Amino acid sequence: MERIIMQELVAWKDRDDRKPLILLGARQVGKTYILKEFGKRYYKNVAYINCDNNEQAAGLFAQDYDMQRIILAISAITGESIQPGKTLIILDEIQELRHGLASLKYFCEDANQYHVAVAGSLLGIMLHEGESYPVGKVDTLTMYPMTYEEFLLAKGRDQMVDLLQKGEWDVVKGLRSLYIQILREYYLVGGMPEVVKNFIESNDANRVREIQQEILSAYDRDISKHAPAEQVVRINQVWHSIPSQLAKENKKFIYGVIKKGARAKDYEIAIQWLLDAGLVYKVNRLAATAMPLKIYENISAFKLYMLDCGLLGAMSAIPPALLLLPNADNTAKGDFTENFVCSQMKSIRNLVFGYYSKDNSQLELDFVIQSGLDIIPVEVKAEENLQSKSLKNHLAAHPGMKGLRFSMSDYRVQDTITNVPLYGVGAYLTFKSMYKTIF
Repeated sequence: MERIIMQELVAWKDRDDRKPLILLGARQVGKTYILKEFGKRYYKNVAYINCDNNEQAAGLFAQDYDMQRIILAISAITGESIQPGKTLIILDEIQELRHGLASLKYFCEDANQYHVAVAGSLLGIMLHEGESYPVGKVDTLTMYPMTYEEFLLAKGRDQMVDLLQKGEWDVVKGLRSLYIQILREYYLVGGMPEVVKNFIESNDANRVREIQQEILSAYDRDISKHAPAEQVVRINQVWHSIPSQLAKENKKFIYGVIKKGARAKDYEIAIQWLLDAGLVYKVNRLAATAMPLKIYENISAFKLYMLDCGLLGAMSAIPPALLLLPNADNTAKGDFTENFVCSQMKSIRNLVFGYYSKDNSQLELDFVIQSGLDIIPVEVKAEENLQSKSLKNHLAAHPGMKGLRFSMSDYRVQDTITNVPLYGVGAYLTFKSMYKTIF
């Protein structure tokens, strides 16, 4: 399956100042697959080692950091001739090797002619204890679940992606029913590659849910395996509270939803652990919609979203039919749609965003985006509702500011508000952010 990150991998390969690459990401987002596919397409051969419970590789870096010895050993283990610039060395689950992460410093300093890419879950690498991270000696890329555009590609809808990326909205409008149908499928399936692959092969909603539950169970096991013992319960409490948090009309994350009497100081480590693991996204509340957004972030007020809308649906036990079919009752869809938009924006490199609300009023902006010199308030609508009271009131109070509405309605510009269909969120923002302007 095509992944947009492939373009960034090729750019890394061609850099003169290339360093060993660490590909980060939550478990099961497709890191191993994409590195192997990258090597297959752009190198003469691939020397791949899975470091998890690999007896041959266990002592690879334990003795010393003699690069000649190490390269020879990798060649012997993989059966591949290793040639500078022609062979891609892949060390998968590198965090399982003693001194594995530390070795990347020496690949950088003493053997930079070799192309080395390593993969590991954020659970394993960013939380790795007992070993220093090779700061300044590696390049990093972060991989996320498949976006809606990548889902379209997986279904063989390349031309539909091309239309979105080029902003051919008149043509897109003629295909809106198909875009919406596939978007609703994406709501159910989400972007975990195993789930996507199975859905395309079987078209079975029940099997989708089974695989999603298996992934959620695997995450639960990972929490028990990697997290500090004293934090496991609290991490699980936060993790499993997210559907309830999103379903409530909260202007921020409420600790009392986790359990009665819960306090911020009791759960700060648990939340940070989930963030470091890539399982949740944190969106901070803003004190003002002004440039730059970062200085107006309120670090004590925030919302948490799940990494994947499909997993959110599974954890929430949302009936597939509610996601696949239009429904006048959108109460169960609003928070879900918001999570979808957040995950699409998160996959766009360097896109800065937060949300805005006031405790003493009804005004709330689902997101606020910083693009170039522009600040853009955003409202998210689950269906075709074009009523944007908060957005309109905010724009009226800030002359010159323009806003975005994401909904199921067609692309259109109405005074100071541009409506972008939900199926075009990622493509629209990606294209616009490249040119540092949303409008």
